[in-house]
Amino acid sequence: MPELEPWRTLNRNLLLDRTPWLRVYADDVELPDGRIVEGYLRLESPSYVMIVPVDRKNRIGLVRSYKRGVDAIDMQPPAGIIEADEPPLEAARRELLEELGCTADEWHNLGAYVLGGNFGGGPAHIFLATGCEQIQAPDAGDLEEQEVLWFSHTEVEQHWMAGKFQQLGSVAALGLGFAHLGHISAGANAPSMEDE
Repeated sequence: MPELEPWRTLNRNLLLDRTPWLRVYADDVELPDGRIVEGYLRLESPSYVMIVPVDRKNRIGLVRSYKRGVDAIDMQPPAGIIEADEPPLEAARRELLEELGCTADEWHNLGAYVLGGNFGGGPAHIFLATGCEQIQAPDAGDLEEQEVLWFSHTEVEQHWMAGKFQQLGSVAALGLGFAHLGHISAGANAPSMEDE
């Protein structure tokens, strides 16, 4: 394979600053062949964690709530912004406790990914948490009302394969979780996703 070179930023112009949630820049960049592209947009948003929680009955925990980005009620694994100087794993532990009221026996780092290869966005640090056990009531403190639901691995995977999750982060996190878990046996007491 030929060696590829990165673009070089010549100038950066801040177009929109809604710190800490979003900054939009227009960058003037020089391509490896010397061409200049002016005003190439770049998005910066906070890093966040998303956790695929699996309890001791092999059920996957999801949070059902209104999501402004899709303007609909949707389900997703628990997630949240990483606070200043907080290591991603500590943020994941905090979010699992806040949103599901759970701790986990084992944590598996599934990687960090940006939203868009061309425009950026804050990296999502994705974790699989197994052996989850509820030790307190959920208390996310978020703007939206939330409902915690536990479903069998099979039902969540069927829902995922049918394209019923509306957020890219959810689709990616669950897919990575499924790949890591393989096909585990589902818990017998899991409710049906059709009951949502």
